[in-house]
Amino acid sequence: MSTATHHLTEIRAGNLRYLALVLAAVGLFISGYLSYVEITDTSAICVESSTFNCDLVQSSIYSEIMGIKIAYLGVVTYLLLGVLLLVEDRIPLLHEYGPVLIFGITLFGFLYSVWLVYVQAFRLEAFCPWCLGQELAMTLLFIISSLRLRQALQSN
Repeated sequence: MSTATHHLTEIRAGNLRYLALVLAAVGLFISGYLSYVEITDTSAICVESSTFNCDLVQSSIYSEIMGIKIAYLGVVTYLLLGVLLLVEDRIPLLHEYGPVLIFGITLFGFLYSVWLVYVQAFRLEAFCPWCLGQELAMTLLFIISSLRLRQALQSN
């Protein structure tokens, strides 16, 4: 690979990493807001209509796993992704395996997000715009992590 091509690949990788950090921050904000709503036992700011009902989605049996609210798990996941992205270049082990690790986390998050959209559409027949925003952020993170993994594998 020529020096110019290698430099261009590094620039693209940096842009994808920066974009992933922004999306992790967006996901953290949304999950943090939904966690705040849960902790304070208040209603989420929501567009109430026949299609949107945040309270229904947030209080459904699908809003937790083994007694842990999904919003809390989202906060932990987005924090973990953000930290991994921030220290990836500073820790040799993460420099080598970070893209694979981040891909694995976002793959699981994406698949779970697909499940949650299915639940909202077909089981609850109601959507939460905050939840959809978080699921979109995770989907975009999965796409970016796939591209970053591909770049990492091609550079080796």
